[in-house]
Amino acid sequence: MQQAIAVLDSGVGGLTVVKEVMRQLPREKILYFGDTARTPYGSRSAEQVTQFTREIVDYLAQFQPKMIVIACNTATAVALDDITSRVDIPVVGVINPGARAALGRTKTNVVGVIGTEGTIRSGAYVQALRRLSPHIEVVSQACPQFVPLVEDGNFRSRQTEQIVFESLSALRGSSIDSLILGCTHYPFLAETISEAMGPNVTLISSADETAREISTILQGHNQLAGNDELPIHQFFCSGDPKKFQEIAQAWLGEQIRLTPVVWQAPNIGA
Repeated sequence: MQQAIAVLDSGVGGLTVVKEVMRQLPREKILYFGDTARTPYGSRSAEQVTQFTREIVDYLAQFQPKMIVIACNTATAVALDDITSRVDIPVVGVINPGARAALGRTKTNVVGVIGTEGTIRSGAYVQALRRLSPHIEVVSQACPQFVPLVEDGNFRSRQTEQIVFESLSALRGSSIDSLILGCTHYPFLAETISEAMGPNVTLISSADETAREISTILQGHNQLAGNDELPIHQFFCSGDPKKFQEIAQAWLGEQIRLTPVVWQAPNIGA
């Protein structure tokens, strides 16, 4: 049996990471869990988010994955160390990859970060950026209304545009030249966010860099999938399976069109 890469998120946001993993590592089997019944995580306490993350990891452990990817910035910020200490397989978060990508793109050394209330409150991106570049200037902004828009599948509408433009009004007056989408839900709104910020600000999604880190770690452990058979991916959600499947299929598109996918609704989080 092919061992999978287990990817977990508070909802559909982690699909942005999954899409890039499927593109870069098409032979790898994906095991995805979206906690759509309990999203969003950003307004919850660190203790709650850690407990939810533990429950999902314990559930996914029955499938014996070879790696766990915490594709939720809030969970990465508060639960990464806890999960790493509880399992004996590699655990990857999305904050450090996003920070590295931003530092590679900024020319002014002024980087913006948008995320959930929990992610921004944790200061995880500021810490990650300054570990890599002590003199970097970071401008942070919580955007708590973005995740519900994405979970509702409301990516492009007048309401969405209004919320995005209002949420980013303070950042538009800053001198940032790179903006980290510090929540894996936010790439679903990238077109509108880009319009709001203008052509001089580069949007940074951690998905590309996270997929590269996954590849590097698996290669280092000699665990890259070596067969030519198409993997059978498994997708789980704790909430409305129909809504989740609609968003997943629309977002992943070509990546799953020729690849078998099993959609399941586990008894967790509801």
